[in-house]
Amino acid sequence: MTTATLETTSTDAALQSFTVTFLIRRFDPEVDSEPRWQDFDVEMYATDRVLDALHKIKWEQDGSLTFRRSCAHGICGSDAMRINGRNRLACKTLIKDLDITKPIYVEAIKGLPLEKDLVVDMEPFFASYREVQPFLQASTTPEPGKERIQDVAARERFDDTTKCILCAACTSSCPVFWTDGQYFGPAAIVNAHRFIFDSRDDEAKVRLDILNDKEGVWRCRTTFNCTDACPRGIEVTKAIAEVKQAILRGKP
Repeated sequence: MTTATLETTSTDAALQSFTVTFLIRRFDPEVDSEPRWQDFDVEMYATDRVLDALHKIKWEQDGSLTFRRSCAHGICGSDAMRINGRNRLACKTLIKDLDITKPIYVEAIKGLPLEKDLVVDMEPFFASYREVQPFLQASTTPEPGKERIQDVAARERFDDTTKCILCAACTSSCPVFWTDGQYFGPAAIVNAHRFIFDSRDDEAKVRLDILNDKEGVWRCRTTFNCTDACPRGIEVTKAIAEVKQAILRGKP
């Protein structure tokens, strides 16, 4: 077989479509007393994403299917959901990376109030985020026309936690968050970390005091669910451990 023939065969295989069964956990508060599972057969390609499947279902089979999505490129974080029991972004989960010999289960993330189908109320999540004061607080102002200078090493200290897109995948994968509605959750702690270790910020002590609360970092059980769920690859558990250490030291 020639090289050209091999390339053609490979291309044909990549372009071949197949039927995938999706089991989606549906809930309409106006009709349902409890969530229910509904199956859909969708024609897919290996390079399609779960988000593409949801679009096809909504546009071609059932227009009432409800879910959030915006950029579709893993930046906005709005399409976080549980896919085969794991928190993922639907726009970053490729069909070829799933076992299509079995139905693909899709449901809303856990631990937040379910509103409809794959949509949850994000307000408790954002309330925790706001409570850790996730913004720069400096006691001095730079000279007119000047910036706050920071060297490369100081920037690298908190680089990992700047990647958070507030998708709630980490927080809603946390068993403590599922059972304790008061726990700040991993995402809030990650965003506090981003400023606690920023050399330009002067209010690290305030955030450390907030996170030293009984519902703060000490509720973390270090199960690594949050790190595994993060679509941006943030070492969430490590960040939480660093905040714990800072609290014990009394400084970043």
